[in-house]
Amino acid sequence: MASRGGYPMSAVPGGLRVPPSVQQSPAFRAVGPASPSPFQQRPGMSPSRAMPMGLGTIPGPSFGAGPPMRAGIPQSGMDPFRKRFLQQQQGLANQRKGLKRRKMADRILPQRIRELVPESQAYMDLLAFERKLDQTIARKRMEIQEAIKKPITQKRKLRIYISNTYTPGKAEGEEAEGISSWELRVEGKLLEDPGKQKRKFSSFFKSLVIELDKDLYGPDNHLVEWHRMPTTQETDGFQVKRPGDVNVKCTLLLMLDHQPPQYKLDPRLARLLGVHTQTRASIMQALWLYIKTNKLQDGHEKEYINCNRYFRQIFSCTRMKFSEIPMKLASLLQHPDPIIINHMISVDPNDQKKTACYDIDVEVDDPLKGQMSGFLSSTTKDQEIAALEMKIHETIESINQLKIQRDFMLSFSSSPQEFIQDWLKSQCHDLKLMTDITGNAEEERRTEFYEAAWAQEAVGRYIFSKVQQRRQELEQVLGIRLT
Repeated sequence: MASRGGYPMSAVPGGLRVPPSVQQSPAFRAVGPASPSPFQQRPGMSPSRAMPMGLGTIPGPSFGAGPPMRAGIPQSGMDPFRKRFLQQQQGLANQRKGLKRRKMADRILPQRIRELVPESQAYMDLLAFERKLDQTIARKRMEIQEAIKKPITQKRKLRIYISNTYTPGKAEGEEAEGISSWELRVEGKLLEDPGKQKRKFSSFFKSLVIELDKDLYGPDNHLVEWHRMPTTQETDGFQVKRPGDVNVKCTLLLMLDHQPPQYKLDPRLARLLGVHTQTRASIMQALWLYIKTNKLQDGHEKEYINCNRYFRQIFSCTRMKFSEIPMKLASLLQHPDPIIINHMISVDPNDQKKTACYDIDVEVDDPLKGQMSGFLSSTTKDQEIAALEMKIHETIESINQLKIQRDFMLSFSSSPQEFIQDWLKSQCHDLKLMTDITGNAEEERRTEFYEAAWAQEAVGRYIFSKVQQRRQELEQVLGIRLT
């Protein structure tokens, strides 16, 4: 009688080792290759039952799955261990993949460790503060995402410089005769522009019209127009050159390019709402506020508006639906008024260097919007945080492993004999769960258990299965069917 690792086995012909579960199973299970040592920690084991690294392993038996013992026995009846083993391997693979998806609970120190190290409470306080900080950052991020969907602008001063130069013609007795002419320049720039990329002057306008004296230049040559087109290239200024030797009155009409577009309200509706020129969304908001304040919405049919005397004069109806407001409002919206500048083009040599300056309010993109977009798209900080979190997880795992080793050593030092007995029982139980074997551990340790009548039948079934397996191999090699 030979025994390995405390599990006695009965010797049979051919060196066969018979597992104890053949009494309960109609199919015999042969001894397979040695499995990993039962002393290594497996999924499902309690930490106290696992041997820490560096203490070595103790050899022990392991029962594997063998081929079916008799022709006609379904293969599925012989594969529960293999199926369980594959499931365990798949679970381990999923655990490895799950390492990348850490959770907050993985960074919490167990209560026993906190009791051993009271200073660890400071770490738990930091975790609680981090949770609050993460919630605040997530809320602010959502607020920023909603904010950048709307136009974020601020009003700035655009200074417009209007100047002209005069070139007198040559006298008749001189070598080259010429015609007197003047040149008008219209330029501008933002005051205190903090941006690195300066905006071109023309980018602020949708159109520019210079109207000269009609009596001097006639009805066909007194207008100079510039309108924005899809292919327009931005410029820093405009210049107009015309012949002449007398002062010329001119009018500049500047149409601002609002983004989003703005509209001028009908004077009656503008007085009623207190809005003169605004975007369509702002006009609709002011209109709804007036309806809500004056309780014009129908109490029974919420989709209708009961017009008061002002609405009846403006919209020419006594009752209208909410869905009709955009259509009725379109006829009351006009293009905003242009900026009008009157200027005198002087040909007096003493006044030609004078420059007129005008300041107008324009809306430009708030630099904060770019910073907000950069904050949302930046991943540098996220990578740094992920690296630090990975270090924290590794440190916590190391602490847990050290705690397991400490408990193991303390249990062993307090009562070595009792600890070894309990540990062997737990390993035996785990082995049975892994190999899907049921039975009485105490009976299996006795030699008489393997001398029962079932042993002869088990050996016969095993030999028969081997003969059938060899027969199939020969049939495949020879290509014939043996009878």
